[in-house]
Amino acid sequence: MSFAMPNDDTTTLRLEFSAMSKRRGLSFEEKRTRLLELFYETKDFFQLKELEKIAPKQKGITSMSVKDVLQSLVDDAMVEQDKIGTSNYFWSFPSKATNQRKRKQETLKGQISDLETKKKKLQQIKNESSNSRKDTDKRTKLLENIEQLKSRRDSLKEELDQYQGCDPELIEEAKLLKKVSFEAANRWTDNIFSIKSWCRNKFNIEDKVLDKQFGIPEDFDYVE
Repeated sequence: MSFAMPNDDTTTLRLEFSAMSKRRGLSFEEKRTRLLELFYETKDFFQLKELEKIAPKQKGITSMSVKDVLQSLVDDAMVEQDKIGTSNYFWSFPSKATNQRKRKQETLKGQISDLETKKKKLQQIKNESSNSRKDTDKRTKLLENIEQLKSRRDSLKEELDQYQGCDPELIEEAKLLKKVSFEAANRWTDNIFSIKSWCRNKFNIEDKVLDKQFGIPEDFDYVE
């Protein structure tokens, strides 16, 4: 009696099934992070079919999802792709991720600095308008600008959070940047509370009315 030996694909599927039964499934973002780790650790070039065999064994990523995860990393310029002959090869080295994140963080720092400048200008407009009620249009525009900047501030904070913890070389820098972002966010929060207080005292408008008019949530508070 002879027995058929399992091929590589069968072994891979069994490993994947076993891994999935022992733990919860990975989120798409976790798969992206693990696939990047595979590139960084091996510092090698791969074809898709090679990754579909290696990723399940080394990183617990199901072979069926490797293609979509890999394409998302290519689309975000986190993994390089090139065609050599008739085959497509993929690679990514830690130095590339480090440089990308440094450039991205510098961009975000510049945007936060611009927001700080706009804040000062808005504060100046507020101080000038406190002496008269002839600035109704200015006040309205001021509050609209504050709402837009608050939304942009939240968006920048979310974007910064995405760049935390992905590169060991930038962990400390990311922590410092997060602290700076939190402080900036709380300064904006303080400014919004100040504007609300000014509107309440100047125009006798209740906080609930202001919150409803400008879409400020009831639980709006300082970031901790």
